[in-house]
Amino acid sequence: MAQKQAGNTEGKIPMSTKSKNEFLRIVRSVHGWVGILILPWVIIMGLTGIYMNHSKAVLSLFPSQKYSESQFDDFHPLVPITETTALELASAVWPDQPVKKIWQKNYSGRPSYLVRKKGGLIVLSIPTGHHYIKTRYYRWTFSPDGQLLHHKLYWGRVFKDLHQTGWLGGALGTFWADMVSIALIVFGLTGGTMWLMPRFRRWRRLN
Repeated sequence: MAQKQAGNTEGKIPMSTKSKNEFLRIVRSVHGWVGILILPWVIIMGLTGIYMNHSKAVLSLFPSQKYSESQFDDFHPLVPITETTALELASAVWPDQPVKKIWQKNYSGRPSYLVRKKGGLIVLSIPTGHHYIKTRYYRWTFSPDGQLLHHKLYWGRVFKDLHQTGWLGGALGTFWADMVSIALIVFGLTGGTMWLMPRFRRWRRLN
């Protein structure tokens, strides 16, 4: 009878071992899915991290955005530039947005009116009449008659924001970066568990 009972249990996996195998299977699944989900941000963090440490070297890989503004000295507005002129210009840029602030200061070496709106900044040069439209990542330069002369992308800000927030625009704050940070913790813990569990089992069998 004892032999029969022993025979019935032969080849069966103990429940504790089954539970451990199921747990390890779940850990592997979580590790794999988390890895796939955060892969784009891991690459972004790696690339932008290189920029943070070697900004000049990274920016040198991109086409030069230098632009000579010496020609602006030949520009002369047909009428004097006043605060009213600046507000009229601003009303044509992001017309559905109210003016938050207007002030006067030097910009690019020239006295200018600066008008702040939600979408960005409008800068009107007082002595020349040319103007700039600036957002967080772009700047467009226009002649007094409205012709586009130059545009510039602020790569440094793009890389910095991607590294700090994991996204562009700032509308979500640090949400994505925080989610990626949590996911990296889960990724590390599940990876550590997968590495340790088989070794712990072997150690227990030997001891």
